[in-house]
Amino acid sequence: MEIKNLTSNKGNILEGPLLIKPKIYIDKRGIFFESWNQSTFDSYLGEKTIFSQDNHSISELGVLRGLHYQIPPITQGKLVRCVSGEIFDVAVDIRKNSPTFGEWISANLNNENKLMLWIPSGYAHGFLSLKEKSAVIYKASGRYSKEYERSIKWDDKTINIRWPLEIINFVEPILSEKDADSPLLKQAEIFK
Repeated sequence: MEIKNLTSNKGNILEGPLLIKPKIYIDKRGIFFESWNQSTFDSYLGEKTIFSQDNHSISELGVLRGLHYQIPPITQGKLVRCVSGEIFDVAVDIRKNSPTFGEWISANLNNENKLMLWIPSGYAHGFLSLKEKSAVIYKASGRYSKEYERSIKWDDKTINIRWPLEIINFVEPILSEKDADSPLLKQAEIFK
């Protein structure tokens, strides 16, 4: 398993998010890879992460989900992978006192590259489906809490995520009502 940090939109390494590439074995029978190993992950982080649920979504082409997060005391980290189709996956640093506050990283996740993105608490998460019926599975630490769930507007100009809408011939993404009505970063309740 190869684990690395990503560079933000402003050229900084964000502390926390990790891109994970499993070791893939290919032979005439097909492929095999270990999609998850708790002890390897924990040893890289230097702490034990307890995942309490797995979530699965399937999104049509052009669907954008996010930017979602939970505030203390019930936060969540997410280990995201796309098992079918392809997504443009994003994490935004929303830790108010962080030197990289408001910066973001992204990665294209798909069935071919088998990459996973670890998004710890303190980051907002969102993704754009780049193919029909993109299937995303993610492990979540903590538990889901409607009371502590928050979101930030996907097209906030202060964050300035370069969503690749043009490559799928979309001007605007397909959004849920909740995501369309999300507040801007400056109005959002964030990590202090």
